[in-house]
Amino acid sequence: MTQMTQSYLAGQLKLALKNLKDIEYAVNEASIVAITDNNGIINYANEKFCEISQYSKTELLGQNHRIINSGYHSKDFFKKMWKTILNGQTWHGEIKNKAKDGSYYWVDTTIVPFLNDDGKPYQYISIRNDITTRKEFEEEIKYLAYYDSLTKLPNRNLMEKHFQKILSYKERNKPLALMFIDLDRFKKINDTFGHSVGDRLLEKVAERLQHTLEGKALISRLGGDEFILLVDQIQQKGVIKLANEILISMLKPFHIDNKHNIIVTASIGISFATPDDIRNHEKTTNFIEKLIQQADIAMYYAKQQGGNRSQFNTPSINAEIKRNFNLENELQHALEKNEFSIHYQPIVDLNTRKIHGLEALLRWENSKYGCVSPYEFIPILEETGLINKVGKWILRTVCEQVKLWHKQHIDLSKVAINISPLQFNDENFINDLQDILLETQLNPKYLNLEITENVLYDINNSLDILYKLNHLNISISIDDFGTGYSSLSYLKFLPIDTLKIDKSFIDHLDEHGEVIVQSIMSMAKNLHFQLVAEGIETEKQLKFLKKHGCERGQGYLFCAPLSSETMTSLLKRNLVTKSIL
Repeated sequence: MTQMTQSYLAGQLKLALKNLKDIEYAVNEASIVAITDNNGIINYANEKFCEISQYSKTELLGQNHRIINSGYHSKDFFKKMWKTILNGQTWHGEIKNKAKDGSYYWVDTTIVPFLNDDGKPYQYISIRNDITTRKEFEEEIKYLAYYDSLTKLPNRNLMEKHFQKILSYKERNKPLALMFIDLDRFKKINDTFGHSVGDRLLEKVAERLQHTLEGKALISRLGGDEFILLVDQIQQKGVIKLANEILISMLKPFHIDNKHNIIVTASIGISFATPDDIRNHEKTTNFIEKLIQQADIAMYYAKQQGGNRSQFNTPSINAEIKRNFNLENELQHALEKNEFSIHYQPIVDLNTRKIHGLEALLRWENSKYGCVSPYEFIPILEETGLINKVGKWILRTVCEQVKLWHKQHIDLSKVAINISPLQFNDENFINDLQDILLETQLNPKYLNLEITENVLYDINNSLDILYKLNHLNISISIDDFGTGYSSLSYLKFLPIDTLKIDKSFIDHLDEHGEVIVQSIMSMAKNLHFQLVAEGIETEKQLKFLKKHGCERGQGYLFCAPLSSETMTSLLKRNLVTKSIL
């Protein structure tokens, strides 16, 4: 070999070594590198390996990779990895490791075996890249796909996966129950305290459900204030027991941010799937949709009954909900079709039986369903928001009728009109009322607006409206008194004229009922309120009320609600004495 050739080869070797050093530098700067012998003992670790594992080189060298084992992967995972590299093949995969301080990190790993002349591995080099941020993001995406971000409960996706798993069970001798839970008056809480408080309340409700059920059911959040519970292998009695436990647990106040103590009740709808139903299911998605729909209908029925109760789905409930849906459709056009009318019921002096005033009552006669009870259609008007439009029509119609009676020389002390909480809290309520009074030229002193105690839930807003009405010289009555949530501590400060004792108290004048009515009458007198008893139907009821000083009342004992035409005739006949014959 010539000197020139030797010089050339030396130069090429030097260049190759430099390239190898450059490659080594680049790899060490970019990646986590470790070299182990054929038994997996670490004999080289670069700075990035030390940095991410939080072990020094001294601590790593001479150890195997069990030092950073997180316990996340199975033995089979590593068995397959070793089988690949022992056969002289490169292995690639993602590994979750554990750092010295106990934290976890993910690395994208390539292990390359170095082979001897016999083709057997004598050492391995592992080149890793930190993918912890990416894996955390993937885990977050996966979490959000199956869990609710607010309450951390399973969402509908995970609930349906769990449902599919339940369906795969072959041995079953008990039904499966699905419970649909909806919080009562949750929108009012959001409107009163703000959505942030509402969110904190939902978190607290989720925690309480988990504590109450303690693994007896899969609890998921459907959205908003709706929760779904899946309970497998349970009979009807067991579901009733669970539902009652939930209802009772909700009665304990929720403490929110050390500022608010909120009591929230729930309505629970329950649907069942028998073992035969489950075995004969056609499509999982359709099957669970059916159960959710049935439970939703039952929940809606429970809410219609006043909430804070559970209800099973039954054929009769399905029929009633269908009727409500049809009535809702008919109500959309009832005003335009002139199907509404106003009937009037006298409010009388109980001692003389003379007419003191009237209460205006909404009636609806539909072309398909005939005369529909107010107990049935008024809640639908409120739920759909139609009550504002209809309430405005009632105000105008009554004011026009009272004005007409005045022209006919029929003088009345007052006519009472029921005002829905939704109508009362509408921002246009006062302006609409003033416009109607201006259009009809009716003196406001002839109006008495009846509100329920629920109106007083948001006392600050209610006070403002009440004082505006008082300034207009319009009197106010609290209707159905004793059935709501009004606080006696501020009742005496409200510009209220009259308390109306609810018919339910008059209907049950047993020993306890008499005590309640006497208490209401005593309180009304002490606070200088006028008192009206509703729903008087017997002489016995009248005698009791008169004995204890109630001066005014209304009910079928005196007169049923009458159309405006019939009431006009009655008032004309009794124009001088104003006494009901």
